[in-house]
Amino acid sequence: MSEDARVLPPRRPPARLVLADGRVFEGVAIGVPGHATGEVVFNTSMTGYQEALTDPSYRGQILTMTYPIQGNYGTNRFTDESREIQVRGFVVRELTDLPSHWRGEHTLDAYLRAAGLTGIAEVDTRALTRHLRSRGVVMGTITTHESAAEALDRLRGEPDYGSLDYVSEVSVKAPFDFVDDRPWATPPVGDAPPSHVVVLDLGVKRNIMRLLCARGSTVTAVPHTTSVEDLLALAPDGVVLSPGPGDPMLLDHVVTTARGLVGRVPMLGICLGHQVLGRVFGASTYKLKFGHRGANHPVRDERTGRVYITAQNHGYAVDGDHLDAGATVRQVHLNDGTVEGIEHRSEPVFTVQYHSEASPGPNDTEFLFDQFMATVVSGQRPAEPRS
Repeated sequence: MSEDARVLPPRRPPARLVLADGRVFEGVAIGVPGHATGEVVFNTSMTGYQEALTDPSYRGQILTMTYPIQGNYGTNRFTDESREIQVRGFVVRELTDLPSHWRGEHTLDAYLRAAGLTGIAEVDTRALTRHLRSRGVVMGTITTHESAAEALDRLRGEPDYGSLDYVSEVSVKAPFDFVDDRPWATPPVGDAPPSHVVVLDLGVKRNIMRLLCARGSTVTAVPHTTSVEDLLALAPDGVVLSPGPGDPMLLDHVVTTARGLVGRVPMLGICLGHQVLGRVFGASTYKLKFGHRGANHPVRDERTGRVYITAQNHGYAVDGDHLDAGATVRQVHLNDGTVEGIEHRSEPVFTVQYHSEASPGPNDTEFLFDQFMATVVSGQRPAEPRS
């Protein structure tokens, strides 16, 4: 192969993104030819495309990255946040075929092809993002072989994102003990006997379990259908309700389980787990216009006034006006005032709407895992937050 042949980018066939409201964005195909359908959302992170692609909270969605260049540091076997790519489709402005990173193993396009994922590049992602911010998230389809009219006709026969239970698709099918097998895995801190944390898997990211292991826990992930009795039979010192995809109003069985655990074991709810516990404490949930997805979301602790920059990925929120007397709102989003954290007034139970495990995103709130582990060890309510 000549030098020129190696550096010239591949010729990609045309593709288009068709939205349910009739808006069409032209581009070129990446990944494998075909079509992909899902709710079209956008993420504002500048890095972290591999973590985002494998985040189970994106199940059933077509992910748009707003940062214009994607793939510049390639992909590697250690960065996946779950067992597979979770998004239905992928939208980017520019996809590079010449990545540069010492840990990189494959190009992003090769990674998409290996997973059988259909995507589209050379899209005006700024215009698409502005459209979604104005209109709200909408169902869409990427296609490489249909006219816009044909794709729109097919799309109109697809079920709406909010009507489907994606947690059942991403949750583990049987309990398993997590082991951080990365070569650079952080060893547990301290000499205390390991605690046992059970993760009720609604779509857990690996980094949540990695951070728990690094804090001296053994971690067991269990299916979302696990009963209170079966979960407690594992003798947990603490329980984490994980993030995950979809509408929390479809998870009555998880709400029932969570309600049965309150007062019996320390608990932490993250993202969808936060919404489930919000329902346990009497609140309802609602769909946001275009959600919070990115690594730059400001959250204020209501007791200290301190602001944290957080990573987020959710399309639903908790209505804090209807919490019962046993719980209180502890954190809010500075952009729109949505509820970002809840704390029980008497039990060692607290929640965060954002992703304190990052991956991708800032590590500003990773200390919350220390706070949770302190409740696991002591069995008491969380200590006052750091000022």
